Amino acid sequence: MCCWQASESCATVGVGSVGKSNLIQHLTDPEVQAHYLVGHDVTKFRAILIDPNMLGVLPAHNGDRDALQAWAGYELMMHRLYLAFHPFDMLSPQDARAFFETYQALQDGTNPLFAYIGIRYFELGLRFFLQQGFKLVYMFDEFEELLQRFPVQFFQSLRGLRDQYKSQLCYFTFSRTPLPVLVKQYGLPADKLEPFLELFTDNVIYVGPYNDHDARRMIQRLLERRQSQLPEVSVDFLLAITGGFAGLLRAVCLLLIDYQRQYTSLKFDDEMMVYLASQPTVQAECTTIWNSLSNAEQAILKSVSQVSEYVHDRESADAVALLLRKQLVRFDREKKRLEIQPPLFAVFLGSLVNLQ
Repeated sequence: MCCWQASESCATVGVGSVGKSNLIQHLTDPEVQAHYLVGHDVTKFRAILIDPNMLGVLPAHNGDRDALQAWAGYELMMHRLYLAFHPFDMLSPQDARAFFETYQALQDGTNPLFAYIGIRYFELGLRFFLQQGFKLVYMFDEFEELLQRFPVQFFQSLRGLRDQYKSQLCYFTFSRTPLPVLVKQYGLPADKLEPFLELFTDNVIYVGPYNDHDARRMIQRLLERRQSQLPEVSVDFLLAITGGFAGLLRAVCLLLIDYQRQYTSLKFDDEMMVYLASQPTVQAECTTIWNSLSNAEQAILKSVSQVSEYVHDRESADAVALLLRKQLVRFDREKKRLEIQPPLFAVFLGSLVNLQ
């Protein structure tokens, strides 16, 4: 929220199963915005979510494919702008009609001219609300997908818009890997994307697991929905083995609720943790975490799980640094080695490595 107050762009990085959906819902909640944006008129603020799953399938096109793909990006951003302000009661009837006509014009992706000048129509649409003093934050979910889908020129144009309206327009990205790493991983031209990536250099936030307070709140909400209760010893065990990772918290909490109904007593020990790690819902969450990691990060975790050495080079050092920031490993000072976190994920990795 500090970045929003300053109209600065921000990149958030977090592994799968970390609770990204809850975070996005939290950030787009007007009550949350009013609480944190103290001293700001929140009625003049809009957080607009861009979800790549809302992109349609592009029609067959013999012309400039990059232009058509960029148009698809502008069209989605314009559509979400439309939904964020509808029914446009903050605009005069004349401006509301003009905005709607601009919105409709951009919808025609079959017009090759519109595909080329889509950025012009999108900027016109933005200006209707920026001139009214609104501040806009475009939040890009699953940014990995957008990087692969849109041409470089699309991101260059977003940088251009930001430069033009920097006091009122900024961007948030949500990804599982830092943006420069993604650019290198996908073989994209770093020099051409650098102007866009520079927007996020000073504000990179690693989203980790819930702290104890928030994790207990999540557990309580799950229990209320299931009209159930768990003894304190169960909750403590749940927190200890999941480390506060949202997906694991949910999966294990629901399993413990079911087990409590079936059995009069439960032993909360390593044997129980191994059993939980073998359950399909827990394995699905662990797999989500695993698949969200790079090959280098996975190689480090395999080595740590087997208590074996890995090659110490720049790539491995960067991978370890990322794993530490994602709170998937910690350094044990007594044993002088890395340990995988949370414990439930470590058990899952042990079985995964053994199977391979």
